[in-house]
Amino acid sequence: MIQRARIATCVFFVLNGFTLGTWVVHIPVIQDRADISKETLGYLILILGGAALVGMYVTGRLIDHFGSSKVVYVGSLLVSLSLLGPGLATSGFGLGIALTLLGLSNGLVDVSENAQGVEVEREYGRPILSAFHAFFSLGGILAAIVGGVAISLGVDIRLTLGIAAAIGIVVATSVRPWLFVAPPLVHATSGPRTKATWTSRVLLLGGLAFAILLAEGVAYDWSTVHLHDSLGASKAVAAYAFGIFSAMMTIVRLCADRIVARIGSAQYVRVAATIGAVGLSTAALSQTVPVALLGWGIFGVGLAGCVPQFFSAAGNVDPSASGSYLARVTACGYLGLLAGPAIIGILTRWVPLTTAFLVPLAGCVAAALLAPRALRQDVVHAPASD
Repeated sequence: MIQRARIATCVFFVLNGFTLGTWVVHIPVIQDRADISKETLGYLILILGGAALVGMYVTGRLIDHFGSSKVVYVGSLLVSLSLLGPGLATSGFGLGIALTLLGLSNGLVDVSENAQGVEVEREYGRPILSAFHAFFSLGGILAAIVGGVAISLGVDIRLTLGIAAAIGIVVATSVRPWLFVAPPLVHATSGPRTKATWTSRVLLLGGLAFAILLAEGVAYDWSTVHLHDSLGASKAVAAYAFGIFSAMMTIVRLCADRIVARIGSAQYVRVAATIGAVGLSTAALSQTVPVALLGWGIFGVGLAGCVPQFFSAAGNVDPSASGSYLARVTACGYLGLLAGPAIIGILTRWVPLTTAFLVPLAGCVAAALLAPRALRQDVVHAPASD
């Protein structure tokens, strides 16, 4: 039943968020065990990101050949096993290898879970992809709670990561039979399978995914710095900026699909990206902490449901090469997520932080203006069935 496939896809998104969140929560502990500097840690995190991009590039062809259900399951097993590596690393070299494996396997899961989500959405007959991304966020929140408790109780990190890995393997295996297996495509000719190419529309979808996830990355890494350095908020209060942004992202993703079903993805992104631009402008121009917090919250409301629309459109450009197209757009978006914080950091050498925010602001405006062209409705969904 397609309802079971939807539940299974939600579970895999939660597992991915939980796995990555478990790694993030334990970064300080892992850094101490490996005895490395913050600078070295920064380089190793870049290696993780680069490995993820490589994994995404490879995944598209794997999905087109084997199907998303097989790839997301195998990828989830690999991510769970790779989670053990950072906890066992006792040197920078060992941690580098561990993060490379974690990045590669996460790239595999990131694309394949979205491909499975697009297939389920297509079969379901209405937008549901944003909700899957909300469950990814919920997985991260769960990891923060569990990891925080484990650290406070002094639980050995190897035990914590081992239990998390075991949970991931058991849960993924349990729901695997529920995953949606797309029927083989019947081609009108006996010619070769469609080869994915960088069409103007795919380039546009990739560019907009890059722009929105760049803005999201800026919020992750610079919202707290903005409140602390620009407005003089304490570190504790500054942390609320990221918390409010993340909370609004999660809440809106849970209800964005219903809005998209009513007004269409193009109109949704046009309005939502505009709201995001207003929110970031409010935060950047604010002179008080409460107004800045409000701005970051509005920014989260705006960004929450945009990227799933680009991923859904990429997966429906051509169903015969869905995985390859989705992999390209996902990789573009992930590159923006990695590049955004770095771009802002470089710009702050010459301009104030709030001025550097013009970069993600421009991305939001571009998404609002170009969404109708990128998200034209040329795919007809099949009605949901059991």
